[in-house]
Amino acid sequence: MRIAVIGTGYVGLVTGVSLSEIGHNVSCIDIDPEKVQKLNQGIPTIYEPGLKELMQKNMRARRLSFTSDHKEGLDQADIVYIAVGTPQRDDGSANLDYVEQAARDIAANMTHDLIVVIKSTVPIGTNRHIKNLINRYARQGFQVRVASNPEFLREGSAVRDTFHGDRIIIGAEDTETAAILNDVNTPFDIPILKTDLSSAEMIKYASNAFLATKISFVNEIANICEIMGANVDEVAKGMGFDHRIGPEFLKAGIGYGGSCFPKDTNALVQLAGNHHYEFHLLKSVIEVNNNQQVLLIGKMLARFGSLNGKRVAVLGLAFKPHTDDLRESPALAMIPKLHALGAEIVAYDPIAVSNAKRQIKEEIQFTEELTVALRDADCAVIITDWPDVKNMNLSMYHALMKSPIVFDGRNCYALADVKRQILEYYSIGRPNQTPELIG
Repeated sequence: MRIAVIGTGYVGLVTGVSLSEIGHNVSCIDIDPEKVQKLNQGIPTIYEPGLKELMQKNMRARRLSFTSDHKEGLDQADIVYIAVGTPQRDDGSANLDYVEQAARDIAANMTHDLIVVIKSTVPIGTNRHIKNLINRYARQGFQVRVASNPEFLREGSAVRDTFHGDRIIIGAEDTETAAILNDVNTPFDIPILKTDLSSAEMIKYASNAFLATKISFVNEIANICEIMGANVDEVAKGMGFDHRIGPEFLKAGIGYGGSCFPKDTNALVQLAGNHHYEFHLLKSVIEVNNNQQVLLIGKMLARFGSLNGKRVAVLGLAFKPHTDDLRESPALAMIPKLHALGAEIVAYDPIAVSNAKRQIKEEIQFTEELTVALRDADCAVIITDWPDVKNMNLSMYHALMKSPIVFDGRNCYALADVKRQILEYYSIGRPNQTPELIG
């Protein structure tokens, strides 16, 4: 099948590369010529494990190409995927400007009938709106059919999720379009659910909202555990044995971030409000998460009294491991507060430093070396559970730091392992470890 993908961000690039890997001829379109030039050199513009190798493989096989010319990219396409961003507006709603511009670009350059598939996360009704928009600007005589094919990719494992996902959702307004897209996706060998447009659009929002709810729920349980002297790890483990609940997304920490959960939960609340329905539960989920992201600040102040002049090692900047994405990362909430409290900050991340320097305006030290961040620090704050942080020898804290005091926002370490070290340790929803050897 000949396919065009508009947008080469996390969703668009992974989608285009993956579709070419299962045998389709794919042209990826992006309005940024410098980005396209880099992609045509075989260099991904995002960090995603496994993506570079698949991208270069399919470019060599001439199944994958990149262009900034819509006419060139759409010329031979049978199907066009819209995979552009839908950033959050100030009121929490999804900004559809890029999706609408993609629709106008399709209309201006289409030369034959097309199926337009919206991969971007969009509010209910967007697919029909985009169809009307294309028909308004397109030349007479061309037929446009629209479909919803929401993505369920996790940054840091997007390539794996594409080929080993739980389901593929196809929302279409007619059976022929659904059948064609079924054939497109059959090589992935993943269960396919065909449904109507509105249901497909809602499935994406509902899925992310439910997962965000599980995270905020277990974090509330963690906060109660701290008060009552329970261990949230044991509580979550006991809950997870119940197949109706399951163990996934029951790990306590400093909240969710990234490009999906914050944006999609806010958008769903706004969408419900636009239809005169107040989504009380999801509003609470968002409030809990906002509070959770800066929870460690309170723990640090309780321990030190003042952070003025304290050297703080911030371990991790990305919102999760295996990505350089800082969108809605707890680091972006915590670092300004630490800086305002007078802390001297040295921030570590193995791959997200370049992005962080563009987004963090405070004067802090950045490093890609874990030992550099820890050396002579008064305390360490774990923001991202990178493997080298999780797997490091815990004795390194005592060996490198001025005072081995760790505030762990991701519950990286087993308490039994911590107890064997000279380490003062504060985590989320678990008993503090404060050996007498540390003053």
